[in-house]
Amino acid sequence: MGLSKAMMPVPDPHPDVFDVEWPLRVADVDREGRLKFDAATRHIQDVGSDQLREMGFEETHPLWIVRRTMIDLIEPILFKDMLRMRRWCSGTSNRWCDMRVRIDGRKGGLMESEAFWININRETQGPARISDDFLSGLHRTTDVNRLRWKAYLKAGSREDAEHVREYPVRTSDIDIFDHMNNSVYWSVIEDFLYAHPELMAAPLRVTIEHDLPVALGDRLEIIRHVHPAGSTEQFGADLSDRTVTTLTYAVGDETKAVAAIFPL
Repeated sequence: MGLSKAMMPVPDPHPDVFDVEWPLRVADVDREGRLKFDAATRHIQDVGSDQLREMGFEETHPLWIVRRTMIDLIEPILFKDMLRMRRWCSGTSNRWCDMRVRIDGRKGGLMESEAFWININRETQGPARISDDFLSGLHRTTDVNRLRWKAYLKAGSREDAEHVREYPVRTSDIDIFDHMNNSVYWSVIEDFLYAHPELMAAPLRVTIEHDLPVALGDRLEIIRHVHPAGSTEQFGADLSDRTVTTLTYAVGDETKAVAAIFPL
């Protein structure tokens, strides 16, 4: 478990793995033609909505928030390829679940992801119980039925940061729930990787944990810390041999999210 956890392999073939394809388009890629993390996150959101509709629970379970998303870039998927996305459940509890999405390029390339999703009650805006019939469908691809939340990351302070910068929140970043959409947090990751291309030379894992929403008008700052190899026991023994970079998304004294970036 923790940041170095092994993701569940795709149970393929399996009738309860949602399996779809669509083309990789120009708005999804960077200047080198690579499927970007923020675009991949939009696809992960969209395929989740499509699976919810396919399962017949779009009306009864319409609201979900993501608490953590972990994405592995194993091999870049390149422009004009066809994306194959397979989505299935890798763990459940009564109110939340882990959902895996594997993104393959038909010509090559691979991104793996796992996200911790919380079912939300429309009226109370708090966690809500997932119906028994919905759970029974999720259980067909996993035997993990006592999934618990445990944060892997802690916020970094401004005082000992390597770098602090403001990230302007735009009107176009705000979604139907009146806060910054999940995919925009991954645009920050793309900005960081552009300045550190050496990290793209090997498979890479990026994890973002969300604490509080970002609203329009917030003065969002990105606080960066670099933890060199040998100083990273805080992230687990498996990561003590590599550098881990963290980005804290903060508005004033409030931590909105924390990201971790390291080579696999």
